[in-house]
Amino acid sequence: MKLVLHLSFCGFAGLLLAQGCGGVSQDVLAGRNALQAGRSSDAVGYLSRAAAQDPNYTLHHAIDGAVLTILGRAYYEAERDTEARATLENALARDSNDHMARLYLGLTLARSGDRERAFREIQSALRGVHDQLEYLAADGFSGMFWDPTRILRNSIQASLEQKSDSPELIASAQHIGALVDREIDLARRDEINLRYNRNVDN
Repeated sequence: MKLVLHLSFCGFAGLLLAQGCGGVSQDVLAGRNALQAGRSSDAVGYLSRAAAQDPNYTLHHAIDGAVLTILGRAYYEAERDTEARATLENALARDSNDHMARLYLGLTLARSGDRERAFREIQSALRGVHDQLEYLAADGFSGMFWDPTRILRNSIQASLEQKSDSPELIASAQHIGALVDREIDLARRDEINLRYNRNVDN
């Protein structure tokens, strides 16, 4: 029985993580993993191939799930600012509420010298991410997994209290981008573990 439940858990986890076994989903996940490992050039390779096949592809993440957003971040991390800006603006044209795309667009603009617009985009993105986390945390079941200690939301609030043109805001925004990426994985892991443990207990 435990073997069957374990296989069911693995199937659920695989479905949640990969949404199937197609080439696009595999490339997106490989690109995201490469990005988290600091291999931005490899991430660009995987993600650009995925985006070419399906630019509308989105992982089942509540935040930062669109392939164009992740690709734009990969371009940013690879210091390919022209491609980053074009890709992130494309992501926002498809979804104006993509706060992570807006965050990395702001960071790209700051590095490119368009600081006035950069700070506007970053502040708007941080407010959007904060509100999105508040919404997720209010969910009756899944909410318990999202930023349960409020560390991420408190970090965002502290960043928004900084001067809009301060270099510290750029550093904070970069840090928050990494925290959001981590929070996605933690929330997903904890929800999977709870569902698995409930199955085992039953």
